Amino acid sequence: MKCCRVKPVSNRLIKKSSYVNGDWINYEGLNAFAVLNPANQSCVAEVASASPADAVLAVDAADQALPSWRAKTAKQRAELLMVWFKLIVNNRDQLAELLTAEQGKPLAEAKSEVDYAASYIEWFAEEAKRVYGDTIPSPANDKRVIVIKQAVGVVSAITPWNFPLAMITRKAAPALAAGCTFVVKASEETPLSALALAELAGEAGIPAGVFNVLVSEQSVEVGEVLVTDPRIGKFSFTGSTAVGKILLKKTADTVKKTSMELGGNAPFIVFDDADIDQAVAGLMLSKYRNAGQTCVCTNRVLVQAGIYDTFLEKLVLAVNKLEVGAGDAAQTDIGPLINAKAVKTVNRKVEQAVEQGAKLLSGGSMSSLGECFYPPSVLSEVESHMAIAQEEIFGPVTAVLRFETEGEAIAMANATRAGLAAYFYTQNLSRIWRVSEALEYGMVGINEAAISNPAAPFGGVKESGMGREGSKYGLDDYLEIKYLCLGGIEQNISSSERQY
Repeated sequence: MKCCRVKPVSNRLIKKSSYVNGDWINYEGLNAFAVLNPANQSCVAEVASASPADAVLAVDAADQALPSWRAKTAKQRAELLMVWFKLIVNNRDQLAELLTAEQGKPLAEAKSEVDYAASYIEWFAEEAKRVYGDTIPSPANDKRVIVIKQAVGVVSAITPWNFPLAMITRKAAPALAAGCTFVVKASEETPLSALALAELAGEAGIPAGVFNVLVSEQSVEVGEVLVTDPRIGKFSFTGSTAVGKILLKKTADTVKKTSMELGGNAPFIVFDDADIDQAVAGLMLSKYRNAGQTCVCTNRVLVQAGIYDTFLEKLVLAVNKLEVGAGDAAQTDIGPLINAKAVKTVNRKVEQAVEQGAKLLSGGSMSSLGECFYPPSVLSEVESHMAIAQEEIFGPVTAVLRFETEGEAIAMANATRAGLAAYFYTQNLSRIWRVSEALEYGMVGINEAAISNPAAPFGGVKESGMGREGSKYGLDDYLEIKYLCLGGIEQNISSSERQY
């Protein structure tokens, strides 16, 4: 696909082909695809589309680089990661401009993502020096039981478009810290951010083959290499549950270690003893950040009957104040969705909910700003059986349900196969413990909507995935445990050997 409208973007970090073995794949003669700005459909750049053969080359490079990278001391790897971290921080503005241009999020949010992405590199640079083993009391005096941890090997990953920087660093940072080499296929919707990371990794001195980035329109074919090549020891994926299940099956033939961060259906519960203003503010952050396009976004708002009307009134007032526009406009709160298909999907869910009896209190119609924009919307009188309460919305639409009792709220929240994130607001300490323990989710925000940070374990339960990203637990996913049994230890020494 060629660009029909080119809007030049001056940015030294724009690269136009995949990064393999420390170099850029030759662009000449390769198929190119357009990277479009969702706000105005202008072409940000044309990027070469990598082939499955290029993916094999990337795995070759990672495999060849593995022994020397794994042999470096933890301190040496940490020092290189810290240089990479500092370069990302120093290029914050240019990275944010790229993010906004290709993904659409407001510039302030883009800068926050750069900081968030960099924070994982900093965290795991520090954690690289804390990969501890164990000694275990032996059942016999002539043996010693020792446990060490070693890098799992070559790691491959497939990452999404909604947080194109952070979703890579959240995987690459622990992999490199542990001594693994890394190959990622970035989303074709947002390849420029990923390639910019590769440029900065090269400038940081990370050796050739250690960090490789593939961008391609041949997603299925390139992905096939990354989930089936037997040289790859671990595969990590962030994306939909449906795709994750397919990829998980493919990794089974080579019994790869996997981390899967899949879809969610996050409940946001507001009890009648909550601080309503605090809850509304939290919901605005959780629901409307990145135009509702995050895996931990609130999907269902469950409000206790006694405060239902008051909560809705305050919510609608807050939503109606949001400014919709291009991400590079200073006043913008809500940018475009990633593409026109996403807008149509969200609009169809809203229309279906209204047909089923929900009431539209705000928004809910196609925007005049462009084909990728959708207004922030609020639906009341939503019921649990409606599709909008059962499916991940991935757009700026709040669906509000009513409940009577704490037990009913917990049952409604858990009535899903998803189990990524949940939120609830209450001032009752006993309720905090009861509800926290009863919710079947990997992460729970209590009177708090901003729950993700590099020190915390990010991940879900049930069909929302497996493994954890971030925190000390996130490093374990890139390490293998090896048990060493040292035998033949003599307990007695001769008198001639004994020294006093």
